[in-house]
Amino acid sequence: MNVTGHTRRSVSIRDVATAAGVSYQTVSRVINNHPSVKPSTRDRVLAAIDELGFRRNSTALALASGRSRAVTVLTSNTTHYGYASILQGIEEAARAAAYSVGVGVLESTDEADEAAIAAQVQRAADAGGGLIVIAYDPAGVRALGAVPAELPVVGVVETPASPPDGDRPWVWADDREAAYEATRHLLSLGHETVHYVAIPSSTRRTSARTIGWRQALREAGAPEPRPVQGSWGPAGGHAAGLKLAKDAGVTAILCGNDDLALGVIRALHETGRAVPGEVSVAGFDDAPHSAYLTPSLTTVRLDFTGLGRSAFALLHGVLEESAQIAPHPVSVPELVVRESSGPPPERG
Repeated sequence: MNVTGHTRRSVSIRDVATAAGVSYQTVSRVINNHPSVKPSTRDRVLAAIDELGFRRNSTALALASGRSRAVTVLTSNTTHYGYASILQGIEEAARAAAYSVGVGVLESTDEADEAAIAAQVQRAADAGGGLIVIAYDPAGVRALGAVPAELPVVGVVETPASPPDGDRPWVWADDREAAYEATRHLLSLGHETVHYVAIPSSTRRTSARTIGWRQALREAGAPEPRPVQGSWGPAGGHAAGLKLAKDAGVTAILCGNDDLALGVIRALHETGRAVPGEVSVAGFDDAPHSAYLTPSLTTVRLDFTGLGRSAFALLHGVLEESAQIAPHPVSVPELVVRESSGPPPERG
């Protein structure tokens, strides 16, 4: 066996597995003297460990032996509806499986460099157990990429632009389909087009929600207005709403989440534009307050709590070596039609 090229970085359990021609679970069994490993396989793995200079740290041992029944969730936010609901789902599922849950809050400013993110990830890894990273923003995406290869991790991500590799332990809600359905609903009411107030994207690329909105417009042959970039909260929606309210041609607005829609509706009210008489508004997520606004908000329901439960279930399967890693979408979006959407005003 001749393995080179590993001297400039720490050797991971996956490097050993590749060199020995086995799975990383098999390497874990060898490290922990599991009786199910054939002697010839054990010898091959031990030879790879010696040749690569693999160092067995205490965290990896705890993970491989299953002695640490703990999960750490890394996230840059614990208050926004989607993030908080995912955390709720993880906690519920972990409690049912007798696992403890810790939360590490990532530094989400642009000043948080790669080294700072990596240090936060390492602190979470040192706590033992598996990791779940909510990667809905750049900080989360960087954290997911910084997790050492030998540590069990699941990423809760935006809808991928293309199907990920089979060994990517990711789960997601189908944001693209949700935005597509909401836009089709507004167009079906007779609106010539639908304007869009966007939430920030996790990777600064075009988000899945934007892609779904645009796809519905193109299929209908409708004009494609430039998206208005918002933030996560009502203040961003209010600013966007004031801008859109100046254009008398705006009759339908899709918002990237329900908090943005709340701000948009307030801005339209302040400028004397009735909802839905003059402008229809739709949100995204079906947050608890959406049904109690005046008017109540048409939105797309995503099961974030179920997404959190699915993320833990995938990680639990990896930790207990009872399930294969399989990236997959989790929840099917459901359009919830309420009072804030209706036909466009009649032309005089």
